Amino acid sequence: MTTQMAHQDETWDEMAAATADLVETGKIHRLLFDYAYHLDMNHPDEIAALFTEDCYVAYGPDFGAEGRVAYRETLDGIGTFFTATSHHVSNIVVDFGGDRTSATVRSVLHAWHKYTRERPDGHFFGQYHDELVRTDEGWRFARRELRAAGVVDFHVKKQIPIGRAVS
Repeated sequence: MTTQMAHQDETWDEMAAATADLVETGKIHRLLFDYAYHLDMNHPDEIAALFTEDCYVAYGPDFGAEGRVAYRETLDGIGTFFTATSHHVSNIVVDFGGDRTSATVRSVLHAWHKYTRERPDGHFFGQYHDELVRTDEGWRFARRELRAAGVVDFHVKKQIPIGRAVS
């Protein structure tokens, strides 16, 4: 094989790998968007199905769950605690593990909550930090951590900070 042919094969391999990464990144974006959609639509079973059986979820230092069954139980209140929510996810960064069956993901979140009780609407500004695995069903959350940059009238009183550097 000539050097030119070897280089051409290498270029095709790099292009195929980059294309595969783009396809998988699109699937991961869809997972994050499906989570937000099902949360806003009050679909707790559909939300729980997006997680692995042994998942870990932290919405605050004192609020979360280990395992899909326990996590599903935390979702029972979304229909009675909120009359509406709107979750906006952006700035998604995906870093694949070496075998391309795992990924770490960081995204930015603005969430608005209208409560059933008479109280001001709550706002959350922050980030999701996720560890994902690719399963037979597609990409799933193995770990999801919510980190706060700031809140306004938000119902969870203790937050995990984003870890912003201090000057």
